[in-house]
Order: sequence, then structure tokens, then C-alpha cells
Amino acid sequence: MATNLIPAPRPRRVLGARRLVLLASVAGLGAAALFTSPDAPQLGLPSFAAAARADTAQRPVGFADIVEKVKPAVISVRVKVDGGSRTRGFSNRDLPPGLEQFFRRFGMPDATPDEPRGNRHNFVMGQGSGFFISADGYAVTNNHVVDKAESVEVTGDDGKTYTAKVIGTDPKTDLALIKIDGRTDFPYVKLSDTNPRVGDWVLAVGNPFGLGGTVTAGIISARGRDIGAGPYDDFIQIDAPVNRGNSGGPTFDVDGNVIGVNTAIFSPSGGSVGIAFAIPADTVRTVVGQLKDKGAVTRGWIGVQIQPVTDDMADSLGLQKAEGALVAEPQEGSPAVKAGIKAGDVIVSVDGKTVKDARDLAKRIGAMAPGTSVKLEIMRDGKSQAFNLTLGELPKEQRQAKANTEDHEQSSGTELPRLGLTLSPADGVAGAGKEGVVVTAVDPDGPAANHGFKSGDVILEVGGKAVSSPADVRKAFADARGENKRAVLMRVKSGDQTRFIALPLGRA
Repeated sequence: MATNLIPAPRPRRVLGARRLVLLASVAGLGAAALFTSPDAPQLGLPSFAAAARADTAQRPVGFADIVEKVKPAVISVRVKVDGGSRTRGFSNRDLPPGLEQFFRRFGMPDATPDEPRGNRHNFVMGQGSGFFISADGYAVTNNHVVDKAESVEVTGDDGKTYTAKVIGTDPKTDLALIKIDGRTDFPYVKLSDTNPRVGDWVLAVGNPFGLGGTVTAGIISARGRDIGAGPYDDFIQIDAPVNRGNSGGPTFDVDGNVIGVNTAIFSPSGGSVGIAFAIPADTVRTVVGQLKDKGAVTRGWIGVQIQPVTDDMADSLGLQKAEGALVAEPQEGSPAVKAGIKAGDVIVSVDGKTVKDARDLAKRIGAMAPGTSVKLEIMRDGKSQAFNLTLGELPKEQRQAKANTEDHEQSSGTELPRLGLTLSPADGVAGAGKEGVVVTAVDPDGPAANHGFKSGDVILEVGGKAVSSPADVRKAFADARGENKRAVLMRVKSGDQTRFIALPLGRA
């Protein structure tokens, strides 16, 4: 099947001039020149050079042997998507949850309808990459490559084309499993069962811009990257050049094992700048295993809104370190509520293993099966307590929090100039409910604005005590100063979301 070059869409903006882009391809960087021959003259090399040469003498001085081994298992994926009445690009609602503000899709449909504009439906074509994980035709790609596809077609390294069916997808990790029937001798590769190290050599293979079988090389630049895609962010960062069309393609180690699935790049220009992100092999193994067995992914759920613990929060909560996951709001009817966990608790360990932060907790609980019994250690009022609970199943649809200040009838309220806030009792503001104090105005130059306060927010607690008037808020700050605290912890509701905010007393 001939390969078509497809115009690249404009990349999505992240913050300022930065952009993160869902992957579609890989470009090459020569690496052999970095290896030193054992017989080369010393020329004043640093003392560690001898040790480096001893190690690299046993490593390949080129990647041709590895590429020859793994490239036959890499496929190009082409999809047809019903664009409906859309004639240009795609809509934000098609994006994986949480990605719409961060990514421009790579490997997704372009504005190339294969039917005349006058027809009832416009079909648009998109392309990405993937790889076989078994001889009977199971292959991995990205969810955003095959999402809503009317048909999926794959082309192997030998040029043969096959029709594929989608077995299952997982938008939360942007992974998908597809299947090609009719053969039991497909070349395949294995997922790595060891953790890669920063600095290890890697190869990315895929279908950039429709150029199937493209290979590039680089190193692992970082691990555990959180790029704002969702609660399960744990990306491997690589500097092997990748571009549009590499979505779903593999990143290999020098042993030919898959260490990650390419899914996004950081790009001010839309092309590769040497910062790409791959989903780790251990995540791929867990997700793909469930997709193969039951066509969907189920995750454990304790039912709490959580957030990281900052240094200011740790001081207010009486913690020695800024670690753990702070419970902002237990959800009604959840396992957490049934077990007795409350807002303001800090989950510091699961089954005896320390919880580093909120993301660590979300990943670990999500990796457990619903029905699993777990023991949580929490810190409450500076004291440790243990809770046993049985995990529920993460709901498939979760409400997204949206702050809506239009629901609140704004009033002048009481000004707290040192905080940069104007407050009114909630029971005096239409639509605000009966609990707490409503923020009716925020000084854009004040400390509250710098910590994320917005008009319409409802302050529920200050310093662990419920508040119902601006005077309560003022008194809570005065009490905290009298106790020589560095910051005051405030529980704030924004729309459907509840969170804690620590305001430093020095700026209040």
C-alpha cells in the first residue's frame, strides 16, 4: 500500500509559547560517533573515559542489528473516521480526557475527505503507528489513533496490508489493542520487564508523516514525567526525534524490548525539538492485559478528591515532610466515606508502602482490582491512624469540576484587603448553598489571586474550622498567627471540586 504524505495540523498550545503534541513520527539522529574505540589514543581524556570505553566496548557501535530484529514487528496504522458535518480538523470533544488544553493530536484524522463535500457524511483519514505483541496478530497503538474509527487498516514492514479490528481502548492511558486475523506467524516484540534508566540508549520506530519504518535514536532524558494529561501520568521522556505519525509506535531499548509507547511531544514549532513522551512498558502490560481479557480496563477506587501536600500545607497539617495525598473531599457513598476517611486527612501509605504524592496514590490504587482489600495509613490532626477498606470500581464517567460564577448573585460583601478577597456569607448569596463564605471579588494583585482564588469560590474551612462569615475567616487567621504558623490551610469549593489552599501568613 502506497504511503501518503498528510499535512500536519497546527500544534496545541500548553502555557505561553509551549506546546505538547500527540505523537506521529520520529526523525533520526546519528549516534555512532559518540562511541570511542578501545584502541583510540588517550588525548587527555578524563579519568572516567577508560571505564566508559570498557562498558561501551560490549555495546553496539551502531543500531543496525537491533533494527533488523525489531522493525518487522512495527506497523503503520491507517484509519477512516466519520467526520459528520466537520470539514476541517476535529473537535475538542474527541480528545482523551484532560488532554484538550495540552495536545495537538498526531496520527489523527486530517481534513482530507474521501467523498465529495455534497455527500451526507465526510470521511477523514488519519494515520499512526503500532506494533505486534503476539504472533497471532494482537497489536498495540494509541487510543487517539483508532478512537471512533469506522475502519482500521495496517501495513506491515513487508508492505502487506491487513484489516484490523479494535479489541479495546483505554482513554485514560491513551492505549488501544487491535487484532489482525488470518495469520499466526506475525513477527512480534516483547515488552521490557526491567525499569529503564535515565541515560540509556533508545530507538523509536514508526510511521512519521506516512513514512513507515522510520528509525531514530536517542537516550532516556527523564522518567516519571507528569504532563497534565491525567491522574495516571508517569511518562518516560526521550530525546529520539519523533513527529506526527509516530503515535502508538514503540520505543526500544538496545536489547530490542519495548520500553514505552510514543504518545506526545513538547513542541513550540509543531515538529521535534528533542522532547518526547512514551507510556511505560509496565503500564502498557497492565492495560493491554485487561483489554485482551475483557475489552475494557477496570480500576480500583476509594472515592476521594486528592491533591499534593505542599510545604506550607505540611506545616499547617503538622507533618514532618511534604509527602502523601491530601484528601480534599470524600465522595458520597464511596469506600472512603464508609471507612471513615474525612476531608483534611493525609494518606501517607498503602499496605505499608509510603505514598509520595497524590499522583502516586492515584496510580497505585488505579492499578489494583476492584474488590481488593487495602490498609491505608492516614495522618489526622498530626496523629497516625489506620483504616481498612475494600476498593470499589472507578466510575466510567466522572463529573468534571467547573467553576461557574454566573450561578452566584454577586454582592459587595466584606473586604479583607490583606488577603485580597471580598467575602459574603454563603446563605446570603443566591445559588451558593448554606455552608461557608463566598468569594465575591478577588484583587488580581493580592495574595489570594496568586494562590488560585476565583470569584464564586466558597471557603468552607479555615485552619480546620468551619466558617460562615467573613469575621470567622479573619479570626481564623488571627488565631494562626498567635500559634506562630507560617500558613493557614483553607478548604475551598470551586464548582463541584473541593481543594485545600495554603495562604502564607507573611503575605496575608
